[in-house]
Amino acid sequence: MSSPVFWDIAPYVTLAILIVGTWWRYRYDKFGWTSRSSQIYESRLLQIASPVFHFGILVVLAGHLMGLLVPPRVTQLMHVSSEMYHVQAVLLGGVAGFATVIGLGLLIYRRVTQGPVRLATARSDVVMYVVLVLALLVGLYCTLLGTGPHGGVYHYRHTVGVWFRGIWILQPRGDLMVGAPLDYQLHAVIGMALFCLWPFTRLVHAFSAPIAYLFRPYIVYRSREVAANNELLGSQPRRRGW
Repeated sequence: MSSPVFWDIAPYVTLAILIVGTWWRYRYDKFGWTSRSSQIYESRLLQIASPVFHFGILVVLAGHLMGLLVPPRVTQLMHVSSEMYHVQAVLLGGVAGFATVIGLGLLIYRRVTQGPVRLATARSDVVMYVVLVLALLVGLYCTLLGTGPHGGVYHYRHTVGVWFRGIWILQPRGDLMVGAPLDYQLHAVIGMALFCLWPFTRLVHAFSAPIAYLFRPYIVYRSREVAANNELLGSQPRRRGW
């Protein structure tokens, strides 16, 4: 990680694995393109852990996109100083990060303690959980305790953000990442590892947008008693539409 060449090449290797792996998964494993829900085995704890994790991770991702894609000059034009931005990032990022960690911890606890859920856990799930936990913990450390090389607040938007934006215009600045603190380097490396694993784990379901769900007709369920009574009374005319 001390070489600029690593930071110039590693993002494109990650993108290649992510794109090709996702295409391969969709092409040859459509039936495996699922979150492999285990709600049928246990739902009480899942109803608490899953919303906490998903809402937390969405806020964390939004914070990452804002911090890495939005240049500091844009927020300065909005009269948001670097100090104000850092305070809101620590508050919102800290709350969202802890919520995500708690939700993920409950999900892992559920998989460990519930026998049927544990038996339905694949090896890829274990690897995914380990990398995801490391990414969250190191990210929380960067947000709450991370400091610059000479102490004080580290303004990653002037270094890590510039490197990240440069990736998309084919002008990565690996030299900026070499000078970043070790915790930020580790967070970036673990994040790239997570995206390399993404197409080959249950995380791939995040790429599926259930648009057709909004337009499908209602599913009508009838009990056996109702079905028997309808046979006795005669079938009623079927209503069209939803």
